Amino acid sequence: MATLHPTAAAFVATARERGLDVEVREFPEGTRTAEEAARAVGVDVAQIVKSLAFRAGDEIVMALVSGVNRLDETKLAAACRVAFVGRADARAVRDATGYAIGGVPPFGHATSLDVYVDEDLMRFDVVWAAAGTPHHVFAIAPGDLVRASDGRVADLAAR
Repeated sequence: MATLHPTAAAFVATARERGLDVEVREFPEGTRTAEEAARAVGVDVAQIVKSLAFRAGDEIVMALVSGVNRLDETKLAAACRVAFVGRADARAVRDATGYAIGGVPPFGHATSLDVYVDEDLMRFDVVWAAAGTPHHVFAIAPGDLVRASDGRVADLAAR
């Protein structure tokens, strides 16, 4: 078996610390977008977890959103108990999470982040998320996703 990319290997170690034994799959063609990830894995786009970082006041928060959904920023702001939220730029994402956009995993970030989980992910037995790079993903049960991320389930989708 090929050696796992160091960033993905670090994520696996973090998952293990949280009591999860994740199997990371590598897709050289990339899994940067939800559509790319769904095609590579062979699942519905709705089963892909988009890890989206937002500014909520002075804090960065993480929204874990079903790949088929568009995030409703008003709903996220309400969940965060702030007036509004805005997308974090690439530098803020890397500083807060330790990962580059396109490979941000749902937990195991460089800083402690409040995490909000799209309730639509809860309808699946398994969802797929980034494992630290734009080429690595892993499967996880939604309940384990909530537990490992210390997330709060919320209605986040624009309807």
